Amino acid sequence: MAHAPTRVITVEREYGSRGGEFAHALAKRLGWRLLDTELVEGAARMAGVDPKMAARFDERLDPWYYRYGKIFWQDSSMSTTGNSEEQIFDSDRMLALIHKQIMEEAREGHCVLVGRGSACALAGQPGCFHIFVYATVSAKKDWFTHRFPRQAEHAEHELAAFDKRRAAVIRKFYQQEWCSRGLYHMLLNSCMGFEAMISAVECAAGLCPAPAR
Repeated sequence: MAHAPTRVITVEREYGSRGGEFAHALAKRLGWRLLDTELVEGAARMAGVDPKMAARFDERLDPWYYRYGKIFWQDSSMSTTGNSEEQIFDSDRMLALIHKQIMEEAREGHCVLVGRGSACALAGQPGCFHIFVYATVSAKKDWFTHRFPRQAEHAEHELAAFDKRRAAVIRKFYQQEWCSRGLYHMLLNSCMGFEAMISAVECAAGLCPAPAR
């Protein structure tokens, strides 16, 4: 059975697994465009808001009290302000704008997309290869301790909380489980090292360099 050539790679990752760094290295090796925080910055541009403000919504849901209140202003019978969703910038708005970018970038191809539901958005699309990067708890704790030494004693809690937030975003926006194996073509333990990871992806995605003659 023939398969479409891989033109898009998505990289989802556990917090602390260095999956984002791997995606950067992979894009550089392939000579493809990298879309990581660029997706957040793009959403900010489209919405006309400060990128720093948009970053506060990155892979997070709005607080419960905001979501509860939003139910009321969305009801036209109770809304007196005339606000529309296009005028409000919140996590739902940003996710919708990021989804739009993901679809546009995928059509152009030759890109590596990092997180933000890209694997869900492009599930079943020909030419897309989806990766999930994980790591051992000890490796993630070492990464966290090195990066945030003052919070080292809370490493395990912070690592779990971050992934829980990511999972909640994907569950709400895509009705999918973020770490479901069925979403991905390949699961990679980052403890094997970036070089081995990149080689494995090139082979599995049909992107191995042609042998020299």
